[in-house]
Amino acid sequence: MSNIGSYEKRVKNFNWSISEKELGYKEGDDLNIGWYCSDRICQMGKANKPALIWEGLGGKKNSYTFNDVRLATNTISLFLKKIGVKNEDRVCLFLDKIPELYLGFIGILKIGAIAQPLFSAFGDESLHVRLENAETTVIITQRKHVAKVRKIKDKIPNLKHVIIVDHDGKKPLREGEMIFSLKEETPVEELEIFPTKAESPSVLHYTSGTTGQPKGVKHVHYSLIGQYLTAKWVLDLKDNDIYWCTADPGWVTGTSYGIIGPWSLGVTQCVLDTGFSAEAWYKFIEKQKVTVWYSAPTAIRSLMKAGDEVIKKHDLSSLRHLASVGEPLNSEAVIWSKKVFGKHFLDTYWQTETGAIMLTNFPGMKVKPGSMGKPFPGITAEVLDPKSFEPVEEPGKIGLIAFKPGWPSMMRTYWNNEDTYKAKFANDWYLSGDRASIDKEGYYWFVGRDDDVINTGGHLVSPFEVESALLEHEAVAESAVVAKPDEVNMEVVKAFVVIKPGFEPSEELELKIMNFIRKKLSPLAMPQETEYVDSLPKTRSGKIMRRLLHAKEWGEEIGDTSTLEDEE
Repeated sequence: MSNIGSYEKRVKNFNWSISEKELGYKEGDDLNIGWYCSDRICQMGKANKPALIWEGLGGKKNSYTFNDVRLATNTISLFLKKIGVKNEDRVCLFLDKIPELYLGFIGILKIGAIAQPLFSAFGDESLHVRLENAETTVIITQRKHVAKVRKIKDKIPNLKHVIIVDHDGKKPLREGEMIFSLKEETPVEELEIFPTKAESPSVLHYTSGTTGQPKGVKHVHYSLIGQYLTAKWVLDLKDNDIYWCTADPGWVTGTSYGIIGPWSLGVTQCVLDTGFSAEAWYKFIEKQKVTVWYSAPTAIRSLMKAGDEVIKKHDLSSLRHLASVGEPLNSEAVIWSKKVFGKHFLDTYWQTETGAIMLTNFPGMKVKPGSMGKPFPGITAEVLDPKSFEPVEEPGKIGLIAFKPGWPSMMRTYWNNEDTYKAKFANDWYLSGDRASIDKEGYYWFVGRDDDVINTGGHLVSPFEVESALLEHEAVAESAVVAKPDEVNMEVVKAFVVIKPGFEPSEELELKIMNFIRKKLSPLAMPQETEYVDSLPKTRSGKIMRRLLHAKEWGEEIGDTSTLEDEE
């Protein structure tokens, strides 16, 4: 039987105190996620239980018990304290999915500092914007990424220390750089955990918007209350599970459910840091005997594309529960997973800003392929009319997905951007920025974004950020960026470019522009197609009308063009 039992019964009798009691937390107590995910698990008698099983490139392997996690995170914490890191200082993790990323996250939280995980494929410009906004004091990174940090370090006066976790001692360090090696450091048995409270800041995740720079989403230690219970009830994590969350902790899924959720439950998790291939993934599941698998629709569609024959080569009978997150999971993928794995991938919906799962298909609930399911107990959700912000009464009518504020893992603000944070609320509802409908049985069906943000492979890309970077290329006079349909990623970035006199449109120029964006921002932000145009559609006030370009790509109605500058 699943952890949640009867959904209807849980909803009726729900209170977040269920989670507080199970965690042994009372209002006013100290609440430190780092302690709850390591020391507490050891005190519960699970010190020798595997916490992390890691595999990397070239057959590299490592494993850690919960006591190993406790000692390693203590060691990281003390090192940070010794170099002057104080509570609420921002410490950035700019690492591949190596053990130090997971252990560093817990170590940062233990001393009351704020963890700022960033996707290691970010280019120097993306890194610069986020470190500058957060006024980050320390960055923990690897040799392979340190060149990007060096490129921008002088522009970030707050950045005092660059810690390299895999330095081989061969090349000289630069000013502010230092070496840290878990293997070389003496394990720290005793550490004074900083007495963070429920509302103490814990994690700073960056997300993209339609205009302006990326926004720092501030979470607090009380988010644990929501992450623990959703991991238990939605992901159905049990004591004997081997759990695999494929998300990178540079994104919120990789921290909420790739670190905090499983470890707060004392569950063994495994991590594969070798990139994607269907063969490698199935081999990993077979080898580790993975029981619960949380992945992304892009990965699932890529597995579908790889075909069913490769599945037959592997024993995947250990799998008992599959879930998906990051973007809409199309019905074909849900039906396919039932056919090949004997189990549906159950779609879940939530955001960086919500911190934990909000709408979901629960274990044991009737599956409607293509639906996001129903609200998690304790979550009040609605679909609102976009003009009145009142709930839509009619089943099937499209509106804005909205939630009543007050759930434990809700963001507390956007970092140094309170005005934008306040704009996310109307009529005492948090506005998600996504559109959906609700059917007669209360199931939610995703429709799309309510803005221009591009969801490519589950990662949000700001058109503004890509357009701004494009304008820095020597050949680009004007640019507009929209989503383009894609079979695997659902959406990819497409750029419309007006080039400067003296440059000729060519495939070579397109490749140069693509690589320019890849290095500056990230591979995800890189345009998959560049279309050269003589001019861009604009309003009379000069604002680029992305809507028209988007409609063209998706074969949609163009709608009202009366405000276009060329219209008479």
